[in-house]
Amino acid sequence: MPRLFTGIEVPPLARQHIALLQSGLKGARWIEPSDLHITLRFIGDVSDADADRIVEALDDRVRLKSWAKPTIVPGELSAFGGEKPRSVHVSVKADVGLVALQRSHEVVMQRVGLKAEGRQFVPHITLGRFSGDVQPPQVVAYLSRAGGTVIQPWEPARFVLYSAGDSTGGGPYVPEEVWPLG
Repeated sequence: MPRLFTGIEVPPLARQHIALLQSGLKGARWIEPSDLHITLRFIGDVSDADADRIVEALDDRVRLKSWAKPTIVPGELSAFGGEKPRSVHVSVKADVGLVALQRSHEVVMQRVGLKAEGRQFVPHITLGRFSGDVQPPQVVAYLSRAGGTVIQPWEPARFVLYSAGDSTGGGPYVPEEVWPLG
């Protein structure tokens, strides 16, 4: 049973910049630079038949209408989890095109029979994840040392259907299918 999600790849120059930020936080499991991405729609574990239906639905959507290229505007470093930090990430501006792309992926997934995503879309690039042994003061110190990162905006040429192994998060992520944007 594959674990799937759709996403946008992070280009090489941005990956290099992010890789320089992936140190100095004890207990973090850093994401491999080659696996950095912006998740559009987490799909989860599905049967091979469902995976085929998802690919067909995305193929059909691309044939009927192309998706516009969003502008990806990376922002500051931040963390998810508050008092129980789970991860650090680079925020991404919720550009109108990016939000529209994510919403259309949500519609496609519901049409193939998947449940609606319960979480609000918060675009970001995860740098690292951690378990309960990382405390909020450590995360705050890391974020303040790393400062306001600057990664140049980009327009992605495509989006990807990724597969991931069974785990608590992280790669390796395998691009299974790609579709053009614009």
